[in-house]
Amino acid sequence: MSIYKLTVFEPNGEKVMDESIEAANDDAAKEIGTKLLEEKGFEETTHRLTSPVGKLILFHR
Repeated sequence: MSIYKLTVFEPNGEKVMDESIEAANDDAAKEIGTKLLEEKGFEETTHRLTSPVGKLILFHR
């Protein structure tokens, strides 16, 4: 399992969510991150999900 970082930003750059997600691979992390964004109502807010090596897995502006 690896640790991925999910971050959500306001238009002014303020972080409104900064979560660590543990997942077996990029696809699992993307699924978990998407569900978390939906649960918190942030699916249309600027966000990014990055892998442990810095790869951008999910991004919305």
